[in-house]
Order: sequence, then structure tokens, then C-alpha cells
Amino acid sequence: MAAWRRARRGLGGFVLAGTLVVAVAGCSSAGVTPVPAPPSSPVVASPSPVPTAVPSCGCSFPASAAATAPSAAATVRPGQSGTVVAWGDDSQGQTAVPAGLTGVVAVSAGDEFSVALKSDGTVVAWGAKDADVGETHVPATVKDVKAISAGGTFAIALKSDGTVVGWGDNTYGQAAPPSGLKGVVEISAANVHALALKPDGTVVAWGGDSNGETDVPAGLKNVAHVSAGYDYSLALLKDGTMVAWGDKYPTDVATGVAKVPAGLSGVASISAGYFHNLVIKSDLSVAAWGTNQDGETAVPSGLKAVAVAAGGNFSLALKSDGTVVAWGGNDSGQTTLPPGLSNVIAIDAGGSHALAVVASGP
Repeated sequence: MAAWRRARRGLGGFVLAGTLVVAVAGCSSAGVTPVPAPPSSPVVASPSPVPTAVPSCGCSFPASAAATAPSAAATVRPGQSGTVVAWGDDSQGQTAVPAGLTGVVAVSAGDEFSVALKSDGTVVAWGAKDADVGETHVPATVKDVKAISAGGTFAIALKSDGTVVGWGDNTYGQAAPPSGLKGVVEISAANVHALALKPDGTVVAWGGDSNGETDVPAGLKNVAHVSAGYDYSLALLKDGTMVAWGDKYPTDVATGVAKVPAGLSGVASISAGYFHNLVIKSDLSVAAWGTNQDGETAVPSGLKAVAVAAGGNFSLALKSDGTVVAWGGNDSGQTTLPPGLSNVIAIDAGGSHALAVVASGP
């Protein structure tokens, strides 16, 4: 990871935007209602039997909602695809979108590389030009994919048969899903670890565990969505409450990034970043906590969103009208939106760069 990210450890506090609403989560099972979205907005659809609202950062689904950390934060209208727009740090070519790339349904931003999922189930990756450890070399066997998630220097993909494949750096086993893992409905990759959600609401984790990020709490169940942060993990339960684990590094504990704020409920979507988190509540309001050194948890007043993505030191939100809002650090232009950016159907935030899918056609 970049040196500035290591230096950021232990800074900040937490900010919870908006009023805490003790309400039912925006999920679609067991009598729980989905997050409302105007007819003209990206439609939230479920890619699996697991309840879906606006899924979290670190997983990406075609014809559904999804979000990144470092990985995909996307909202995709069923049957719709588009082209990719990228901005922010391009020191490793991570915003140099390949010419002619079309038919994209989801994107995922890693530390210094980018991944796109096409409507035909194929995957394209670019960036990391100076120190590529394989994260941009998508194996030929990676096809028939329905979800992608880019981590620090590796990526994973969920295939339509429910199996998971990985590529790139495997120093900590992060690119090698557990043998026999199948029936997966959601994935999320972070720095050196990854998460998978099973249809029974249980979670499987693998990769680096120096801070307890893969130590799934005993008895954890009824999980609707997962999101992997830098060295911690988040789970959104079907009742709209959350569970967090990992991030035991002494100076990080003070930020509370791996501790759910007291009273937080009615959550519909989660996005774990490097050292901060974003959530969407059932009323589409956005809340944030964790490190706030560059204003990354200072959610704009009154913001309503259908998808969020927490990156390195910045945050993104996708509104129902297809426009994007960005806040936090701008040292690499990551919160300076491209002029005229609109009709967006998917977003994601990486280390210091951002990705968006702009719809092709109505």
C-alpha cells in the first residue's frame, strides 16, 4: 500500500451524519422493505437469495446494486451497461481506461489498479504499471463472472456457479479462496484479505489476519451484506444492525473504524474504506465514522444516496438522479469530479482514484 496510507493509522475520530433512526433495515426479506428509489433512479435488484438493499463497497453485481472498499460500489439498472470514467491519481495508469472498453456493468478500484466487469461475464483490469504483481493479468479462466472486487494488489471474482476465483498478489493467501468454497452470493476484497457471503447468511474470510480481520465472530449469522476494510471487516445483518471485527492495531482502535457507533440501526448499505466507513440508511441518508483527517467522514448536509463508496481518504456517493457527490481528500484530484459527469449507474473508490460507469443509452 502507499506510504501515506500507512502514515494515516491512528488519526481522526468519528462522525455520524444525520439522525439515528431506530427502524427496520432496507432489506428485502422476512418482511423488511427495500431501500426506496424513484422510478427514474437506478433500480436495486437482488443477485441472490440474500436480502439486498444497496450492497456494500467491495462487491459488484451486474443488474443489481453494489458498492467498494477498496473495491466496487455500484448501482446498476437491470440490463444496462456503459462506459467507464476514471479520475484521480494516475501514477500507475489506474485511470487510463482501455480504449474501446464498453458494455461495462460494474467497476472495482484497488489500491493502484482498476477492474471492470462486462455484460458478457468477462473481466478487464488495468493500472499498477510499475509494480504489477499480477493484479492486472486476469486469467483466461476468469469468465462467466457476475461480481468483482479489487483488493490492495489482488482481485477476486464471483462466478455464476457460486464459486470464487482470485489473481494477483497471494503473499497472505488473499488471492486463493478456501478449497471447496461454493454457493457464494457476495464477495468483498480489501488490503490483504477477502470476505464471502453464503446464502445461509454466514461469512467466510481468508487472507491476512494480522489485525483479526479474518476472525469472523463465532455464531455470526443472518448477514445480508459484507464489506472488507483495510484491516477490518463489516457485516450488515438482516435486521439493519451491524457487526465489525479486526483492526486491533493499537493506534487504530482510537478511530473506532472497526467499532459500530452506538445506536446505529436501520442500515441498508455498507461500505468499508481504508480507515473510514460509509453507510446508507433506510431513508437514503448517509452516515460515516472512522478517521476524518481529510474530511472523509464529513458527509454533506442533507445528502441522500443510492450507493456509497469509501476509498483511501475520500468518499463518493451516487444519487438517484445519476449524479455523483465526492468529499474528503483531494491530493490527487480524487474528489474533483470530471466536468459533466452524469447518467452514472455505478461508482467505486480506490486508494486515490475513482471509477464510474456511465450508462449507454436511456
